[in-house]
Amino acid sequence: ISVIEVPKDDPQDASVVSEPVLFPDGGNPPGTPTRETSGCHDITVYAERDIAAGACMGDGVVMDISDPVNPEVIETVRDENFAFWHSATFTNKGDAVIFTDELGGGAGATCNPEIGPERGADAIYELKVKKGKGGGPARADLAFQSYFKIDRHQEDTENCVAHNGSLIPVKGKNYFVQAWYQGGVSVIDFNDLEDPKEIAYFDRGPFEEDLSGSWSAYYYNGHIYSSEIQQGFDVLKVDDKRLKRAEKVRFDELNPQNQPRY
Repeated sequence: ISVIEVPKDDPQDASVVSEPVLFPDGGNPPGTPTRETSGCHDITVYAERDIAAGACMGDGVVMDISDPVNPEVIETVRDENFAFWHSATFTNKGDAVIFTDELGGGAGATCNPEIGPERGADAIYELKVKKGKGGGPARADLAFQSYFKIDRHQEDTENCVAHNGSLIPVKGKNYFVQAWYQGGVSVIDFNDLEDPKEIAYFDRGPFEEDLSGSWSAYYYNGHIYSSEIQQGFDVLKVDDKRLKRAEKVRFDELNPQNQPRY
């Protein structure tokens, strides 16, 4: 990966300050059900907790970023049910991570009985981080808890797989909104890490184009914003008492890959 330093007063002078190798032993090798590791697809930073999570094609990782120029991998996990580690999201407490598997690269129809509930899904891990002693790197442990996948089976013509999402900021609770391409937008309650449930969804139904549906779904200041590949931009409002407290949380900006604490 590359670490880029950006002077805030002179952003045009940004420069690469380090290029750490996260997988000196090569990462997940070719010839396994999971794609080989040749880089990280997405890295999500939780700056206030000095940690980052990487979805790195064949590996899921947690990094200590207390020294931002020299991040260190402190935990790595693999899963034979995961084809492509695509993205990662921390809980607000930093005590769990949702990783997504983009089976089929977004073009496949994977939300059907044949593929099943454990592939092209989310994997939820409990996370425990212990600060390092004497200035050394922290230690982390990821423990698998469950999979989540929408159980609304889609037509075999509908591309559908786990994709981009974000937390819904209800203090002390774990809710997540997520895009599933032609599977639509899903709101997930994962307060019980071992038993996540869908509590709301929005689905436009089949579309004639090969690649369609919600590419991303992010919650921001009371609404969900979904990027629909063929039909433009959807703005959604959820009416659910469990999510009311989120409407009182206001941010000046949103970057789901730089999670704020609320």
